[in-house]
Amino acid sequence: MPLQGSCACKTVTYEVDELAGGISHCHCVTCRKTHAAAFNSAAGVQPDAFRWLSGEDQLSHFESSPGKIRYFCSQCGSHLLAKKEGRPLWVLRVATLDDDPQIRPEQHIWTSHDVPWLAADVPVFAEWQSNRS
Repeated sequence: MPLQGSCACKTVTYEVDELAGGISHCHCVTCRKTHAAAFNSAAGVQPDAFRWLSGEDQLSHFESSPGKIRYFCSQCGSHLLAKKEGRPLWVLRVATLDDDPQIRPEQHIWTSHDVPWLAADVPVFAEWQSNRS
């Protein structure tokens, strides 16, 4: 059964038949900046296994490095997919899946780009702390 996915505002939706590779958490500076997060979770997909369902005309894109095009929703800014010239797989932003892909991350990459404030030994809360505004 295909996996469904979408941007934050649900303007752009897609489906993918299956992930073509494992999930990686990428810590490179480009992923950190474009996703406004400590790292990005991504997996390869075969182009013929991926379909835009709605909002394709609302996609914007930019070339983040030579030959790498990142696609994002022009309404909410969610990054959804990247294509790298000469590579057989597209790179799906796994956090945009609405369904559980039933696989777990295999690796962290580009940790040499980690920033000092990314500390592993910090408190963990299931939800927002009630004593904070």
